[in-house]
Amino acid sequence: MADLRSNFIGIKSPNPFWLASAPPTDKEYNVRRAYEAGWGGVVWKTLGEAGPPVVNVSGPRYGAIWGADRRLLGLNNIELITDRPLEVNLREIKQVKRDYPDRALVVSLMVPCEEEPWKRILKAVEETEADGVELNFGCPHGMAERGMGSAVGQVPEYIEMVTRWVKQNSRMPCIVKLTPNITNILYPAEAAKRGGADAVSLINTINSITSVNLDTFTPEPTIDGLGAHGGYCGPAVKPIALNMVAEIARSATTAGLPISGIGGITTWRDAAEFMALGAGNVQVCTAAMTYGFKVVQEMISGLSEFMDNHGLTSVDEIVGRAVPKVKDWKDLNLNFVTKAVIDEDLCIKCGRCYAACEDTSHQAIEMGEDRTFRVKDDECVACNLCVNVCPIENCITMKELPLGEVDPRTGRKVEPYANWTTHPNNTAANAG
Repeated sequence: MADLRSNFIGIKSPNPFWLASAPPTDKEYNVRRAYEAGWGGVVWKTLGEAGPPVVNVSGPRYGAIWGADRRLLGLNNIELITDRPLEVNLREIKQVKRDYPDRALVVSLMVPCEEEPWKRILKAVEETEADGVELNFGCPHGMAERGMGSAVGQVPEYIEMVTRWVKQNSRMPCIVKLTPNITNILYPAEAAKRGGADAVSLINTINSITSVNLDTFTPEPTIDGLGAHGGYCGPAVKPIALNMVAEIARSATTAGLPISGIGGITTWRDAAEFMALGAGNVQVCTAAMTYGFKVVQEMISGLSEFMDNHGLTSVDEIVGRAVPKVKDWKDLNLNFVTKAVIDEDLCIKCGRCYAACEDTSHQAIEMGEDRTFRVKDDECVACNLCVNVCPIENCITMKELPLGEVDPRTGRKVEPYANWTTHPNNTAANAG
């Protein structure tokens, strides 16, 4: 049987599925329910100390993006860090950790960029016997306006400085939570590593406005006739998160830096993809808010079955396995050739592939008088658009042309050039 136990930077949990710091982890009641449902760990919602009091809006806190079937694709969140008293949170954290010693409990923190407030709050958190701290350098709304959250996460010098303070003033493992609202995710990751971070977690939410009410011309969610930007999360952000995780995992400058993956994780498959790209564990929020805490049970059973089917006995055997296959575009083999193939038995004759290819691609699909569709190999560039717009799974597939076969579009044989640097179309290589 697969062993799902996780040891992330010395923090042990029965499985790699943690709840991210967010509304679901705001108090003892929720966290106890999460542990009972099966979550391996929890990152307690961000605590603060100094500065103006935290007061959340009493109106709507979430905007949403839905798919055609009203499946929730993304949430825009304008909620701030916890507005509950610090001493109440600390008391609850201490009690929950004592009652669930086998579960991971990490505390998210956000205070101003001054060493003394960090010293005070770290000392208070240590007394709870929590397993570690996560530095919230990613929240893009509300707290950023006060010089915290993403206002820190967008300045590598601040990240390095605060992380170093935390490591100098605490015995607890330190995870630095990174913002995606930046041009290059390596800069903050490198700064966290220089500061002595034990790990990074990413991504935090993406700055966003999800919609505008066209009757009132007000951004949503609307508070007394006004709206504000918030943090976007949910399944729609997963591709962005996967890329940023992979960038850190494959960079020489951040090599060996443990990663906790966050961003749109809804199923065990999502979690496995994050781990394959270098995440040692994963954190989940929107899926729990959409389906409830018991969604973790499907994640546990699904990952366990996947590992059994692939002969994997530990989650560590998944971590990073896809990283060597993530390359820059220049390293791709330009002599790898595929062509689209339509299965007429599965085709429902909707014509979406034809319309998409004819209007927006390479006019490589022809429609017969009986509304049958055929791919013209000499025009097909294997862009894969037809596969993606077809509503029937496996109706259109991509067939690889074997070595030695002539590509009907170019008239050139498929040959085993290794990559772009040896390809005859590389004018730079030919010139030098």
